[in-house]
Amino acid sequence: MTGTWDPHGSLRRMLWIGGAQWAGKTTVSELIAHRYGLTAYHYDYHDARGHEDRRIARRVALGEPAAGPTPEQRWLSGTPEELAAETLAGFPARFAWVLDDLRALTTGRPALAEGWGLRPELVLPLVDSPRRMVVLVPTEEFRRARLRALPRAGAVHGPVSDPALAQRNRLERDRLVGRDAVLRARELGVRVIEVDGSADAEGVAGMVAEHFGEYL
Repeated sequence: MTGTWDPHGSLRRMLWIGGAQWAGKTTVSELIAHRYGLTAYHYDYHDARGHEDRRIARRVALGEPAAGPTPEQRWLSGTPEELAAETLAGFPARFAWVLDDLRALTTGRPALAEGWGLRPELVLPLVDSPRRMVVLVPTEEFRRARLRALPRAGAVHGPVSDPALAQRNRLERDRLVGRDAVLRARELGVRVIEVDGSADAEGVAGMVAEHFGEYL
């Protein structure tokens, strides 16, 4: 089915929060969902768990090992630029899996989807207005603060021969993917909110809710 197929009308009611890692997208979406009685969809959770069978099937179809790359291969076999390009190239297939999940919803209210794989260039063809999306990105200072507060923000999840380099590669990849989201958003007229720590999560949620106000 095409991306615009929408049997229950859920896609046209969606509100979308994309952007970079560690900008607070999950927390903001939960605050808005509770405040306005919305359903929230968390991309990272579904991508890491519910979509694994599809990921394995895709690897097999492409002639790749079913288990996927080892942490050593993932984080130390290429440059951050190559890692970012690989991630960006994989987002469209992963987005198709997200749309399958969202099509199963029946809701008379808007639903809210958040995650770094919800890319402006993928979302915009589905919506009637760029105002249905916002992109959250951390400033560099805020990213460093989150890394200090949450060591998992730079974790590589497995044994590698050079943990420090692997972490640097992951963090730089994340920065490059986030920068690309900003560029795409600005090209397409999607609002970008930079999270710098001057507002707490409630404050950022308030800004996002104000942006979505006509749909809430």
